[in-house]
Amino acid sequence: MNETYNQIQQDLKPSQATLVAVSKTRSEEDIMSLYDLGQRIFGENRAQELAAKYEALPKDIDWHLIGHLQKNKVKYIAPFVSMIHSIDSLELAEVVNKQAQKHDRTIDVLLQLKIAKEESKYGFAEQGVLEIVEKMKSLNNLRIRGLMGMATFTSDEEQVSSEFKHLKSVFDEMKKSAFNDHTHFDVLSMGMSGDYKTALSEGSTMVRIGSLIFN
Repeated sequence: MNETYNQIQQDLKPSQATLVAVSKTRSEEDIMSLYDLGQRIFGENRAQELAAKYEALPKDIDWHLIGHLQKNKVKYIAPFVSMIHSIDSLELAEVVNKQAQKHDRTIDVLLQLKIAKEESKYGFAEQGVLEIVEKMKSLNNLRIRGLMGMATFTSDEEQVSSEFKHLKSVFDEMKKSAFNDHTHFDVLSMGMSGDYKTALSEGSTMVRIGSLIFN
């Protein structure tokens, strides 16, 4: 684990990208072995599993929710979650805002854009997302930090590269048109174990890696 983890950290250095260690289904011992190497940002895809790990593990861990989030599960993570990567509807954003308000918090969120061709992927369609963003800006207890996207699961590197390139162009356009006066719109979360190097080359600032570093 140590060698791969160190190699990934080296890969991230040139772009100063952030590593989210995807710890879903991993034991507390597995998580602590990375924690002891200095890793502090961990990602889970289920709200209740995330809440249980938050209770059991050191409180200086930044927990990210990276999977599809159901509205009725937001309450489990609202008191502590550092970032939600998977805001894919205005309704979900409104629920996050309401739950954050209850705990007197502002929660950082990413808007998930659908860039892959697969039907199984969640996310906003690019068409019309700017209008939704304008509505979200009135939600005072969430802060839109950027975008997240998942490329098509394929061995075709050119397709993956073009999907990431496209998401970066949407990110740049949105920053210019909707967040020009906001320095906090600065996160482009794209790239996982199989394609993080491609994502970094296309401008990712945050990668979500699990199987590579836990095996």
